[in-house]
Amino acid sequence: MKTAPREVEGKPLSVDEALARILERIHPLPDEERPILDALGAVLAEDVRAANDVPPFANSAMDGYAVRASDVAGASPQREVRLPVRLDIAAGDAAERPLEAGAAARIMTGAPLPRGADTVVRFEDTDRGEAIVGIRVAVPRGENVRRAGEDLRAGEVVLTRGAILRAAEIGVLATAGRPAARVVRRPRAAVLSTGDELVEVGETPGPGKIRDANRYTLASAVRAAGAEPVVIGIARDTPEALRAALERGALEDAIVTSGGVSVGDRDWMKTVLREIGAMDFWTIAMRPGKPVAFGEIRGKPIFGLPGNPVSALLTFELFARPALRKMAGQSRLQRPRTRARLTEDVAKPPHLRFFARAVHDAASGTVRTTGPQGSGILRSMSLANSLIDLPVGPELVRAGSEVDVVLTDLPEDR
Repeated sequence: MKTAPREVEGKPLSVDEALARILERIHPLPDEERPILDALGAVLAEDVRAANDVPPFANSAMDGYAVRASDVAGASPQREVRLPVRLDIAAGDAAERPLEAGAAARIMTGAPLPRGADTVVRFEDTDRGEAIVGIRVAVPRGENVRRAGEDLRAGEVVLTRGAILRAAEIGVLATAGRPAARVVRRPRAAVLSTGDELVEVGETPGPGKIRDANRYTLASAVRAAGAEPVVIGIARDTPEALRAALERGALEDAIVTSGGVSVGDRDWMKTVLREIGAMDFWTIAMRPGKPVAFGEIRGKPIFGLPGNPVSALLTFELFARPALRKMAGQSRLQRPRTRARLTEDVAKPPHLRFFARAVHDAASGTVRTTGPQGSGILRSMSLANSLIDLPVGPELVRAGSEVDVVLTDLPEDR
């Protein structure tokens, strides 16, 4: 078995330096036309104008009776105003006949207001009469009426370029008569794991083998970041296997790998990356996740993440996620942060920036770790809703200290 040439580790970059170097190499992808039902979470690449007024006609906001407000001005529970019911208008009707003074029209929610009417009295404020209705309240003019153009005006910009399309924005597009919209193309990220020790999830691991969880963790993280994962599989620990997998991954917009970036005899990532692409850096002054290789193949960024499950997911969170969001046209690239009070002592390496998996309690303004912080304990991530971000410095951060907290379990940025 061939062994990878050993390399001398250079000075590690800081977390901030590494992220800055990544983001300056990343640019938003071109835009494309997408059906609106396939555009949720995408970034709008155009201003959208309303084609017509919405609603296009005045209509009832309630089930009740359309009247002239002046005809019911003296109504009260003690003194009903009784009006003949001349029309019966359902949603979808044209309401072509006008309503004369001194009369009422039975009307359903969404139905067009007949000419002559200016107000709707709720069923609850009447005796629900069919031929003659008793009105028991004096309703102000315009009550329970949706005016034409109340929501959107014809020609009005209703969504602006750069808007993130949530469910409400998809609804606005539909209301504005847009079955499709131009959005920034969603990145496609190839995801692969490396290592002879890996077996498929459905297999029973033999001696020295483990199931490949990273591929599933990272593919899910890619999807949560707003990109599309393209799962390549497992690349074995040979230059040939890794080269073939990376060449396949370079057909997508980005490549996310796990394993093979340290200094072991069979860690070929850096060597192969230099052969078929270019490497920017491969070590960061942080824990967990010190060995991170970043570079490009055929102009496509590659994130060579560590093989330890926590290190892989945490470095994806800090570096690959912001990059994929920038590719997708997002403006908010990083998670929100807050300050909180530690409820326990936290030990850390003094020369490295340390990210502890944590549970943040917003109500009490406190934060605690999820327990043991080993880089192989993936459960420490599943229990967490945040990360405690501790800078280079003391080996022990005492309970009661105020610390920076990265909030990882909030809904996606709006």
